[in-house]
Amino acid sequence: MRRGGEIRKERRRGEREPGLLAQLRRPPGGRDARIMLLAQLLDRAGTGVWAAACVLYFTFVVGLDAGRLGILLGAAGVAGIAGSPLAGHLADRFPVRSLLIGAHLLRLVTLCLLLVVTDFALLLPVVAVTHLGDRAAKTLEMLFATRVAGERRATYQALSRSSANAGYALGAGLAAIGLAVGTRGAYHVLILANALSFLVAAVLVRRTREPRGRGLVAAPAAPAAPAAPTEGPAAAAAAADGGPGPWRDRGYLRFVLLDIPMNLDDSILAIGIPLWLVSHTTAPHELIPAFLVVNTVLVVVLQLRVSAKVQGPRRAAGAVALYGLTTLLCCVLLAASTGGGVWTASAALLAAAVLATAAELMRSVSSWELAVSLAPREARASYLGVAGMAQSVQKSAGPLLLTGAVMTAGPAGWLVLGAAVAGLSLVQRRAAVRRLDLLAGTPAPAPAAAA
Repeated sequence: MRRGGEIRKERRRGEREPGLLAQLRRPPGGRDARIMLLAQLLDRAGTGVWAAACVLYFTFVVGLDAGRLGILLGAAGVAGIAGSPLAGHLADRFPVRSLLIGAHLLRLVTLCLLLVVTDFALLLPVVAVTHLGDRAAKTLEMLFATRVAGERRATYQALSRSSANAGYALGAGLAAIGLAVGTRGAYHVLILANALSFLVAAVLVRRTREPRGRGLVAAPAAPAAPAAPTEGPAAAAAAADGGPGPWRDRGYLRFVLLDIPMNLDDSILAIGIPLWLVSHTTAPHELIPAFLVVNTVLVVVLQLRVSAKVQGPRRAAGAVALYGLTTLLCCVLLAASTGGGVWTASAALLAAAVLATAAELMRSVSSWELAVSLAPREARASYLGVAGMAQSVQKSAGPLLLTGAVMTAGPAGWLVLGAAVAGLSLVQRRAAVRRLDLLAGTPAPAPAAAA
């Protein structure tokens, strides 16, 4: 009996999900995935350096006023929107590995130009092309990863987010040293550090092998009989929605459009909560850095566990509804944070930051999984390029929505925003399940198929 109990305990230990470090050592996709994760870590460390320093650099070194700085960053955001579909379109025609190396080298060149370019008219295209390359690189990284990781792409996505957040935190810490010095030379060192990260990332990507399957996210491992029935319904669903290609596929464009508000957690955490603290609560300003710490720690620690519980497109669709509910609770706490003293406001804001991070954890799994699963297999690269626009559009429109509408309306603005996101999340979940049924060949009512 004792021996049998030991065997059962050993079996339970063997079935336990490996930890973060173990998964990073042996990620889905093996050697190539491990190299790509390291490249992403270094890339994001450099990006974290520049993100922490760019506003101060343009203000104090270049000498831009607030108006021109806003135009510069706004133009960069608009250019970034084009990066994802452009990368997806090219990935259907050229090797992903070569395109990713090109994106890294493009950012290397444009960032180095900042060392010598100070004229505003020249800064606009330089910064815009940098952001376009940044968004293109992110899309190409995920295309590469989902091809080499295959059906375990959700696990790889979790590992990618954990390593990326660790890189951002490392970069922000390095930037703090340069910002403390504050000289022109110190800012130039920070720019060169970011440029160096792009160079090293390009060298690492060159060491990987091109993933198989042009236009496919998961390359077919071997000829399999079940794959054939899937092709017919997929093509029929695409044709019913307006024909092949993401720009004529109404069902997929509907998913991308609804996915924009499903990314609002990013702006809520980075802009909404800090600005609300300063302008509408009695909480101390020193609390603001804690929001980033809470977010970074929770993502690194919990992303893999959340990913393990949201495996497959059906569960991803369910996670969209949870995203809406979590965002609603976050907004309710923000609306309530104005009615108490310092401690009450601080506790409410910290809890809101935790909920915004929980929403991010679910969104990071569900959004990409659905983007992959709702696209026809033969054209997934171009489809995923269009799906990547949702995050870019949110980064441009989200801050304007929060500062222009929500903050102006006060607590009621947060309640309306939370209710709207929760309602749209239910619409997104229902639409995703319907399209999954079509792609799987499940019989559906005629009106639904026509929609």
